[in-house]
Amino acid sequence: MSDRKFIRTCSIWRALEVVGDTSILLILEANWLGARRFEELRNRTGLLKPLLSDRLKRLMAAGVLEKTPYSTSPKRFEYRLTEKGRGLYWTALMMLRWERRWGPSEGKISITLRHTGCGHEFEPVPACGDCGGEIHAREMAWSEGPGLGWMTPTYSRRRRHRDTATNREADSILLDHVAQITGDRWASLVLRSIFTGLRKFDEICEDTAIATNILSERLNWLCQIGMLEMHPYSTRPNRYEYRLTEKAIDYYPILLMLLQWGDTYYVSPEGPPLLLTHKPCGHELTPVVVCSHCRQPVAPEEVTFEIAESPGRAPDATGRA
Repeated sequence: MSDRKFIRTCSIWRALEVVGDTSILLILEANWLGARRFEELRNRTGLLKPLLSDRLKRLMAAGVLEKTPYSTSPKRFEYRLTEKGRGLYWTALMMLRWERRWGPSEGKISITLRHTGCGHEFEPVPACGDCGGEIHAREMAWSEGPGLGWMTPTYSRRRRHRDTATNREADSILLDHVAQITGDRWASLVLRSIFTGLRKFDEICEDTAIATNILSERLNWLCQIGMLEMHPYSTRPNRYEYRLTEKAIDYYPILLMLLQWGDTYYVSPEGPPLLLTHKPCGHELTPVVVCSHCRQPVAPEEVTFEIAESPGRAPDATGRA
């Protein structure tokens, strides 16, 4: 008899198979900040050459990056985002938003965003594409979609590189705390399960098909960093459930944008496996990221940024996403 486990099809799971790796997120972060060539990427990410080379190959195989020549004599290449890679931009903005709210502010670069559509500095805001209201996790409802099915999880083997997000020169760090969480595929899958109302260890284990030892470690780590709290639900024997803190609830837009990206590039012909409803307006949710000043959706080509490499130093770079 087969002992393989099956889990519900999930666009977040498919998205995390591509980007649920801290080293990959550091490469994408560096690319968004203008690093295109191998040495530029190595200097900004701090990754060893073999690891960087391996992750670049993975991103090209996934269709997120493409290798284009910038010199013919000698022949040299740079790495640029494809249309699929640019589709992760809203996820990146939500990661930046969360990092500013919940990550440590000392010893890292800061960025000022400007929306060319209205000309003002702005903060990215997750919003409902129908009513324009800001998205809050507590105001969302979900139901099974036409593409819901069951699949055997084939988790690709990868080493944990959680600490690579912080073990960099201070002048290279932008997204460290959030990169540790989103880059840890298991942790993000645990949060996804709890957002759908599964709070007990066995429920989360069944939903994710994560090995029990890995699940225990991730639950403990998420509690340590203030994303989860343990609440007793039985005293004989002592048993606990895991509840989201406000810090974790504010992480919801990141998962939401990963879900949308996964629905775009990995959905089945029948449709998405999950349907979301924005309760304040009652419409099926189409999430967008809007400018905090003019409330209009922002696109990568409509955003410029100014980088200050460390507190107290003048900005030294300006770029367009």
